[in-house]
Amino acid sequence: MSRSGLSCPGCGSSNIVDDDLYCQAQLVCVDCGSVVSEGALTNESVYVGASDVSYSRTTAGDKKPCMNLLKGRHHVIAMCRILRVNREIEDLSQTFYSRAYQHKSFIRVTLRKKEFLAGCCVLVSCRMRQWPVTIGTISCLLDADLVEVGAVYKEMVTVLNIEAPSFNIYDVIEAHSQEYKISLHVAEELAENHKDLTKRAVELVELAADTWVVTGRQPVPVIMAAIYLSWQSLKPNRHRLKLSLDKFCQLAKVKKQKPAAIRVTEMKEVLCKLGKEIPWLGETLTPDNVVCQVEDILKHRYALLRRALRAREEALLPESLASCEASPPRAPEVSDPNPAESPVERRKRSAEDKGSNWGARALFAPPCVVHAKRRRVEQPELRDVTGDEEISDSEIDSYIRTPREAREFAQMQNMFLE
Repeated sequence: MSRSGLSCPGCGSSNIVDDDLYCQAQLVCVDCGSVVSEGALTNESVYVGASDVSYSRTTAGDKKPCMNLLKGRHHVIAMCRILRVNREIEDLSQTFYSRAYQHKSFIRVTLRKKEFLAGCCVLVSCRMRQWPVTIGTISCLLDADLVEVGAVYKEMVTVLNIEAPSFNIYDVIEAHSQEYKISLHVAEELAENHKDLTKRAVELVELAADTWVVTGRQPVPVIMAAIYLSWQSLKPNRHRLKLSLDKFCQLAKVKKQKPAAIRVTEMKEVLCKLGKEIPWLGETLTPDNVVCQVEDILKHRYALLRRALRAREEALLPESLASCEASPPRAPEVSDPNPAESPVERRKRSAEDKGSNWGARALFAPPCVVHAKRRRVEQPELRDVTGDEEISDSEIDSYIRTPREAREFAQMQNMFLE
């Protein structure tokens, strides 16, 4: 194809044609063979029926997984080996981790959160295959906070659209009780069947849940305390009763959880409160001898629980009536004793005061109410006192604390009126 308007700089001929040899077009003089001009690779005339190809596509080679992804898979495998799960759960955990790692919600997070993600993948795989593992166990393996791991687990289940079934408490306690080597590896008077141990421990955990003992507590120490009391109560002989929790853990070859001793004490207190409702036991029941009566208490625990709560209400009723009768009617508040306090803070303070009073009076209450942390009171700023400040009626009433003081105050007012 000749080009008009062009001339060869060598011979002056206008017979110039396109030479599409190879991949770069050129303008060549037909008469002398000189190259008039060379085409550029960016010229659209160069590409004939072709398209742009990226550099990464021209360099043939498979994309390798990054190092953080490989480390995460190794963490998944390590946790599966520690938990001794089967190969199916291990493969499923790695599949979930690969999916979650590539998701936009987890691709640019911290390495610590990716470690949590590996544990959450193992947890959801165990739950889908009915393998009893709790989120507390995964948190212990990761040495992480339970709340942080729970947040990652909830986010992962949501973004991957996974329907994970909830675990059964019986399966969890049964799996945990099998770690205690007390069936064949100890003396006959100390040996116990795992099935009987699990059944009694489940009943104790259910009773602890009904009486607020497990609220806000780690599951493993609660289960350990229930297994220890179950082991003592199934055959309450002198060999078992004199064995402390520390020696029991050494005998069973398990690591003792520090809060487990506190949970044992709390469970014994609950058992004593219910056992005292049994007519032939009464006040003779103490935390030292309540283990021998665990079987009877658990057999009738619902009836005993109702009787204990009813007896507590009846015991507090006269006191409440006397308090209401002795208290004089309160005058309407003229001014707020703390005007700088917002209405939200005032309601919060009132709720905390009522909660502490309720925890002291109730037979069973949540641990956060029974052992409530005292709210730090900010000291008011010092100011000059002249003695001429007005004292409101609400401030005067705030100094009256007991029904006796209220009666004396009322008598004094009557004397002045007479």
